[in-house]
Amino acid sequence: MTDIAIIGGGAAGAAVFGELLRRPGHRGTIHWITGCVAPGRGVAYATEDERHLLNVRAAGMGLFADQQDDFLQHANRYLGQAQGSDFLPRRLFGEFIEAQVRARMSEAHAHGIRFQLHHVKAAAIRREAGRGYRIELAQGDALITEAVVLAIGALAPRPLRAVSKTALGSGVYVLDPWKQDEPASPPRRLLVIGTGLTAVDTLISAATRWPKAELVAVSRHGLLPLQHPASPVAPYPFQDELNAALLRCSGVASMMRLVRKALADPSGTDWRAVIDGMRPINARLWQGLALAQRRQFLRHLRWVWEASRHRTAPASSETVRALIEAGRLQIHAARVLAIDGCGPLTVTVRSRATQLMNTIEADRVIQATGLDTAAAYAGDPLLTQLLGEGLAMPDPLQLGVEAEPDGQLLDADGRVQPGLYGIGSLLRGNLWECTAMPEIRAAASRLAHALAPSGDLRGEEASAK
Repeated sequence: MTDIAIIGGGAAGAAVFGELLRRPGHRGTIHWITGCVAPGRGVAYATEDERHLLNVRAAGMGLFADQQDDFLQHANRYLGQAQGSDFLPRRLFGEFIEAQVRARMSEAHAHGIRFQLHHVKAAAIRREAGRGYRIELAQGDALITEAVVLAIGALAPRPLRAVSKTALGSGVYVLDPWKQDEPASPPRRLLVIGTGLTAVDTLISAATRWPKAELVAVSRHGLLPLQHPASPVAPYPFQDELNAALLRCSGVASMMRLVRKALADPSGTDWRAVIDGMRPINARLWQGLALAQRRQFLRHLRWVWEASRHRTAPASSETVRALIEAGRLQIHAARVLAIDGCGPLTVTVRSRATQLMNTIEADRVIQATGLDTAAAYAGDPLLTQLLGEGLAMPDPLQLGVEAEPDGQLLDADGRVQPGLYGIGSLLRGNLWECTAMPEIRAAASRLAHALAPSGDLRGEEASAK
């Protein structure tokens, strides 16, 4: 009998929980510690803004590895005419997650599989004498389990070092773009720090919320995410050969030469097909790089890769482009040097092109710099406890925590922690590409097989017939 705990109420936690509920041979209790959030939604899918769109087509979205058109069927019950090539609202996928988890809980209950939801936070994890872990919950209760899966998702945002205490306390510097209070008066100028996917959603919402506000976005490279094509593109015909050659490379420079050569192929293949075709091997490519090579990639190529790899839906791109063309939105490639004041705030930046300093005055500044996985600096109490007591070790590049390829965490001495796993953003230092739903659901399926190796309920029912 093996009790298992999943910590984290986002999509990754929901995927692991749902996969484990389909393991009929498992006779322990499956605990899902969701925290004080709607189970399954997390940060990514909690938005209620219909203009916040998925950046994966509907046909590519799903919570579990054995799903095919489940999300599209769910969407059609609400939208009527959704197509597999559509980019649908993220809110809709959040509702889909909740519905899928409810269905699996009902199915598991009918099959006698024990599970329990805990709508509190986990405060600490400690080794139990002999085997397993003791999980201390925020309200004082505790669980003893043989295995723990950390699915805590994005860490709480930390203020940039350039932000003064005065600015932080002013009420007009917004640290979390997903948790905004209504200002006393509409801002005349709003500045967003960041130009990635989070910033795009922030700008789209702000443009509607404050229709007369001037919008400014600042990032070091001033590069917005590139756009998905309106329709799916044909695969690159020589993708298998390219991927095999990439896996034989010994460094970032040789990989780049191969990718550039593929992008220049006279076959006329869309460049996005080449980048997407690398997806199955991205983690292996990352793991094949030495630490110095990973640093090189992060320093010189990360911004290009993320803009190319993590693209926006066409409608989102068109909205931002319209704001720029109308003169409402300015994009600056600049480094933020200082943010000070009580409101309006004074933002000092250095231009990437000219290296000249300039100041921008803004009535509201929103930090939308995206995913933070720097575990060693996070204010998350559970991570702080794990690192402080040596049960986990930060990744040297501050991309998450150290782990084995299968997700088992390493302690401060570099030893594997049997039964203590991570999934999702915590493993970015080990896998690099591990936060999108296709990677999450594949990882959740592998974890379920490792933690509860038994047949699937659907397969068991089919064989019984």
